Amino acid sequence: MGTDKALVEFNGRPLVVHALGILREAGLAASIVGGSPALKAFAPLVEDAKPGLGPLGGICAAMGSTAARWSVFVPVDLPLLPCTLVQYLVNKALVTGRAITITSVTGFLETFPVLLEGSVLPFLESELNSGRGGCFSAFQAAAAALGQPVGVVSADLLAQTGSVAHPGGLPPESWFLNVNSAEDLRRAEALLPNGMSGPGSHRVS
Repeated sequence: MGTDKALVEFNGRPLVVHALGILREAGLAASIVGGSPALKAFAPLVEDAKPGLGPLGGICAAMGSTAARWSVFVPVDLPLLPCTLVQYLVNKALVTGRAITITSVTGFLETFPVLLEGSVLPFLESELNSGRGGCFSAFQAAAAALGQPVGVVSADLLAQTGSVAHPGGLPPESWFLNVNSAEDLRRAEALLPNGMSGPGSHRVS
């Protein structure tokens, strides 16, 4: 987008604020992996020891910096995700014990948001160090190494049963609108009902 995407404004607030709000409203402590020092104003910043290796490098850096059993990753470019989806992923993983849990929508597997157990870190690092930096393929390899499938929850089913709902009433396929351009930004903003600041944004100062 020609600038630090995290600081691009979506509906009057930086994208990073929306991502942090989604996590915090889900009841989770939130931090930022990598990025410019300017992001420290919004949340604790985890330094990426191997910058330039993409999202998987950031995930490994974040997981290596915490003793928490579980980590949830939400990218800054999915500002329409409802926090209740993140809450559901956490609860689902606690019940199933799956080391990796992701979401599907209209039959398509989404890489993010993702919930990861600490046990997957060595396998993710192995993929990264082998030059295979794709997050989704790394998740699959880690799950296979642990002898279990990747846990998948259907956003469509969650919406149909009322288990997860978007605060603006948006359907599941809109939750995963990826903001990668100015046009994407306009499309995402146009989907929000009048007067709505966006999921996960109104409680973050």
